[in-house]
Amino acid sequence: MSQRILQNGRLLPTLEDALAREFDIHPLWKEADPAAFLARHGAEFTGMVTSAVVGADGALMRSLPSLKVISSFGVGYDSIDIDTARALGIHVSNTPDVLNDCVADLAMGLLIDAARGLSAADRFVRRGDWLNAKFRLTTQVTKKRLGIVGLGRIGRAVARRAAGFEMDIRYHNRRPAEGVAHEYMASLEELARWADFLVVTAAGGAGTRHLISREVLQALGPDGFLINVARGTVVDEAALVAALRDGLIAGAGLDVFEKEPHVPPALFELDNVVLLPHIASGTHETRQAMSDLVLNNLRSYLREGRLLTPVC
Repeated sequence: MSQRILQNGRLLPTLEDALAREFDIHPLWKEADPAAFLARHGAEFTGMVTSAVVGADGALMRSLPSLKVISSFGVGYDSIDIDTARALGIHVSNTPDVLNDCVADLAMGLLIDAARGLSAADRFVRRGDWLNAKFRLTTQVTKKRLGIVGLGRIGRAVARRAAGFEMDIRYHNRRPAEGVAHEYMASLEELARWADFLVVTAAGGAGTRHLISREVLQALGPDGFLINVARGTVVDEAALVAALRDGLIAGAGLDVFEKEPHVPPALFELDNVVLLPHIASGTHETRQAMSDLVLNNLRSYLREGRLLTPVC
């Protein structure tokens, strides 16, 4: 294929190699002055590959007057200016479904870790504290109440796993989901008040910024746990730090943060929170499937004019 493809941000080395073999790919991140480069060559690019971490803003899109397609590595697209893409007639794809299982697996792992104190117990043993005391009692998971915030593909995968633990499951969306037997709760605060565990799998973006507020955390209460595998922006991070520090909630499991890779230092001092470096989809199998879908979206659009997993 002769089309020039712009690479915005680093990708997996195997995906970068595959793109280079098949397309005339140019890594924008290697340019010392990207704006000057695009002023000279922007019109040459018909496609772009990026990631959910890096995304693409409106200014970048407007500097590429021939751009027709953006293929993004990741399910989230809040870092891509979708409104501008629509206005300019640019088609955008992401990589949904292929990461559902791994993200749901990790959500349940975080939930169990936060409730049973697995990481904290590991630190307890490594410090030698077991020689002098017994580890604290923790919270059972089986048969507890699970509230899911955002019952989309990943949320439903979490629900299937939670059913194996005989958990009572309810959820909150902007509107009831079709074909779902779990009870819908229109009030997020009421869901939090009911739940023992609140798992966040909602999409990121302006519409969900700080959806998990101080009021929601207060409703979750001193025996409740928050698990976030969505986006850091969905949770009011300052309110969460205060809630964990002051015992407003029992604990949390976090794979995402507002300003990654920067984590609030106050969290490092707390033993009631599990901190992970955004690894929910970080398995060999899932990352390969995501890479394949990035490539296949580009191929499909450039050959047939359609995307396999379109966002817009």
